[in-house]
Amino acid sequence: MNIRQQFKSTTYGSLIWRIFIGVVGGLITIIGTVFLFAPGPGILVLLAGLGILATEFAWASRAILKTKTIAASAAEKVGIPLWMKYMIAAVCTVLSIIFIAYNFA
Repeated sequence: MNIRQQFKSTTYGSLIWRIFIGVVGGLITIIGTVFLFAPGPGILVLLAGLGILATEFAWASRAILKTKTIAASAAEKVGIPLWMKYMIAAVCTVLSIIFIAYNFA
């Protein structure tokens, strides 16, 4: 049994778990929003925060789904092949990690 199942097995534990996910996901989403205007990987951090919130909240799951739909339609208009999408995502992720490590080192 993992930690999530242990918390959710009780009435108060389920509430505490949702509050914990809300606080952590909310903070990461706020940090991502700040990074949109400051140097940093704003979009990636913002989507990571929404992804954390989407594990417990339906509204965040719908926001992620809408974002994926918009990204897919934009990619279709541009005509980027699937392997290129994965390459761009991988390169941006690696560059963001390097940028974060460089700034905090």
